[in-house]
Amino acid sequence: MAHPGCELCERAESPAWAVVATSPQARVIRVLDAPDFPAFYRVVWREHVAELSELPPADRAACLEAVVVVERALREALAPTKINLAALGNLVPHLHWHVIARFERDSHFPQPIWGSRQRDPDATALAHLRARLPEIDDTIRHRLAPAGYA
Repeated sequence: MAHPGCELCERAESPAWAVVATSPQARVIRVLDAPDFPAFYRVVWREHVAELSELPPADRAACLEAVVVVERALREALAPTKINLAALGNLVPHLHWHVIARFERDSHFPQPIWGSRQRDPDATALAHLRARLPEIDDTIRHRLAPAGYA
């Protein structure tokens, strides 16, 4: 059920993200408008709810399992320093999880990606990350397929 004015309800596709996998319950997208953080994904719940606690237990488990699948794919492919998980929703009160691979060499580390830049981005490292993204997308799709994602 779409909620008027909600960006995540109204736009299934956007130039700001690439759809990686979809199911009747959720979709996994890769964020395209954060150039310093190419390994930035979101798990977006389709139903318009603001909080995880609004979901029935089975849906909560399904949502978190999708987050874990994305996290594991990033960890295995990229060996990041840390995975940042966030479900802020302050600007868009629609349940979605940010799953972001972080590296000591990234432009903001150890600050959050929304914090102050600590250094210039490493163009070579970013190019290497971007080259791995199609493989990571395929891994995510493959691992979510048994849960009804395509």
